[in-house]
Amino acid sequence: MKELFSYLWQKKKFWLLPVIIILVVIGFLSIVAASSALSPFVYPLF
Repeated sequence: MKELFSYLWQKKKFWLLPVIIILVVIGFLSIVAASSALSPFVYPLF
């Protein structure tokens, strides 16, 4: 992660930060929802 943010900072690719943050949040939510009763409702979204 440190190398990724270092690359983004050096190349001035700040527009990628929201994309990466959203992907991390969706990944975290899918892991949390997979172990709960929400999994039948989450998987059709992907």
